Amino acid sequence: MSQKLEVDSSDIVKVILQFCRENELTQSYYAIQDECQVALNTIFSGEILTDNIMHGRWDEVLLQVSQLHLPQQVLQDLVEQIVLEMIHLKEFDTVFLLMQTKVMNIMRQEQPSRFAKLERLVKCSTRSNIDNHHFDLPKKIPRASLAKTLLREITVAPPSQMLTLIGQALKWQREKNKLSPDHFFDLFRSANAAIVDAVEACPASEHCTINFGLKTCPQCACFSSDGQLLATGSVDGLVELWNWFSGKLERNLHYQEAELFFMHSSSVLALDFSRNSDLLVSASLDGEVKVWQVNTGQCIRKFEKAHPQGICSVVFNYDSSQLLSVSTDGAVRIHGIKSGKMLKELSSERTVKDAKYTTNGFQIITGTLDGIVQVWDSKSMEIIEELYPPVLDSSGRRAAIKCIIPLNNSPGQFVVCTTKNTVHVMTSRGQVAQSFSCKLGKGDFVSCVVSPKCDWIYILREDGNVIFFFSEKQ
Repeated sequence: MSQKLEVDSSDIVKVILQFCRENELTQSYYAIQDECQVALNTIFSGEILTDNIMHGRWDEVLLQVSQLHLPQQVLQDLVEQIVLEMIHLKEFDTVFLLMQTKVMNIMRQEQPSRFAKLERLVKCSTRSNIDNHHFDLPKKIPRASLAKTLLREITVAPPSQMLTLIGQALKWQREKNKLSPDHFFDLFRSANAAIVDAVEACPASEHCTINFGLKTCPQCACFSSDGQLLATGSVDGLVELWNWFSGKLERNLHYQEAELFFMHSSSVLALDFSRNSDLLVSASLDGEVKVWQVNTGQCIRKFEKAHPQGICSVVFNYDSSQLLSVSTDGAVRIHGIKSGKMLKELSSERTVKDAKYTTNGFQIITGTLDGIVQVWDSKSMEIIEELYPPVLDSSGRRAAIKCIIPLNNSPGQFVVCTTKNTVHVMTSRGQVAQSFSCKLGKGDFVSCVVSPKCDWIYILREDGNVIFFFSEKQ
């Protein structure tokens, strides 16, 4: 089992501080340093600092240490050494400036005898009455000692650590087939820029095929919110995570590499990822619900009998603190992940086939067997409104609703997929923005998903065909 790598939060702050300093973001540098109370105290080369000290390039030394937090004793030793050498070189203007610095004022207050001795030496030097005994020792001895003392207080780190670490991370992801090698990566949006900015087009070719064993078959599937993983639930109770780009099992997850998979004792009927893709929930034919941590493979919560019958739909709420589940008997329940208990149950006289939270999480939308859409308050669990999709045949009966999908880019709108080869885009007020139908082929619609930008609606039909509808922006 792989060990968890922990990074000190102060190290992250230091990486940000280094980036600010190297890019001359001085105000940001000091603001972050003051607010976080973390000092960078790093230089990219100890050899350069030592060389500057040994050759008396004090202007370079002072520039290097000006942005470091060093103990007062070390700073006083440094400034005192420079003062003594400037006296020897008769650079009295520089001496007077150094004697008025903050470091020397602190020496005046904390070590008055030491400061007074140095001050007398400065006064004597200006009258050409300097005692040369102070300069009899070779300069390399105190300079070497000073350099050694400074390096003990400073961390040597290579430059551009932020860019280096990001580059290494992207290289690793590319090697693990998490990134397509032929695209420029948009770091801020964590996606291939060409993919994010591209206009969504109708799929024209097969990307890859995922093969299952002869004795099993998938019952459900869903993509992670970041689009990096595809989860499948099989009839044998197995939940597997796949690399979408290669179509192979994601072996980077240590538990899958060790052939340890998420498991149920019966067929898996529903899956959903949390918004940040850290959690995966799975529900099975025997009414069991499990919440998994994707990175570690641990089951962090199990509801053994979330429903007395099989569960055909389960989703996270906005902050991943609750689960909304629908049973094959039409019951709708909300479960608390932290408490591990059922919190609420919808009291609907109709048989519910699917239920989803709205994009803001304030309401729950349900689709029923008799073709009615109901909108509920997610806190009070009281029904707010009933919506009626249009009747499309002479019988006067509405088609059963198979699934409902809220549109992320159009708050208040959602897709309603019916069994009778019809899909509606409706508003929360009951208006039908668009309707789609397909009379080619045989069989009812069985499932529906939308593309990331909600430009396309993909329908799976009983005959195994996938139908594409283009959804115009309203």
